[in-house]
Amino acid sequence: MNNYVTEAINLKSYNLNDADKIVVMYSKDNGLIKGVAKGIKKPKSKLGARMDLLVANTLQLLKGRSMDTILQAQTVNHFRKTREDIDKLTLSSYVSEVVMNFGEGSEGASKEIYEILYKALNKISDSREKKDMLIAVIKFQLKMLLIMGFCVELDSCLCCGERIIDEDMYFSTSMGGVICKECSEPLGVKLKMHHKIRDFLQAMLQFDFDYESEYDKKANDKVCQVCFELLDEYIKTHTNTRQKSTKLIKELAV
Repeated sequence: MNNYVTEAINLKSYNLNDADKIVVMYSKDNGLIKGVAKGIKKPKSKLGARMDLLVANTLQLLKGRSMDTILQAQTVNHFRKTREDIDKLTLSSYVSEVVMNFGEGSEGASKEIYEILYKALNKISDSREKKDMLIAVIKFQLKMLLIMGFCVELDSCLCCGERIIDEDMYFSTSMGGVICKECSEPLGVKLKMHHKIRDFLQAMLQFDFDYESEYDKKANDKVCQVCFELLDEYIKTHTNTRQKSTKLIKELAV
């Protein structure tokens, strides 16, 4: 009766001994979990490629005192196209890192987080253009922040509370939102944002991964890269760590 079944996506793995690995996964029902994949390093392992990183499986696990054991795995999606493209692989790794860094204690929101993680990885894998991959990541960033209670403020100035409409503004990556011109100077906020960029971010927060709005169609690589980087800076303030993939994403954008 200690067996249980859940859907989970492989995020990280490391060696336990000569034959076994420990796999860190994000599960639909229990958030971040660790499972021992016994005999995974042997040529005839039944788990095999199912335990590769960035693979979604339906798992049967045996509950253990300190760590669970993976008994069976049935692949739901291996996001095959991701492994054929360095941009896709890097952006998918970034998304998984964010979940790893935010994931502790997120069991209450595990279904929501699993859903946006799965949708983001799937969209990245199926995208043909770099812009579309970045849009998937931006949508993930915004939705993840919302789920974790750190929603980005895009309507009103975080300082004076006045609504900002069709005018340029400033963005505070430490405070997580927009600042009006009048408040930006005393606060020392210098990151200027065009109101159309703000409108783009609002649309990305509102729409699902598979919905292509007019904002999606009009966006370009530069706009997406700017939005990705400012959201990444805000995420950094709440995870207290820099995602390792961020540096490579910036290098690939040059």
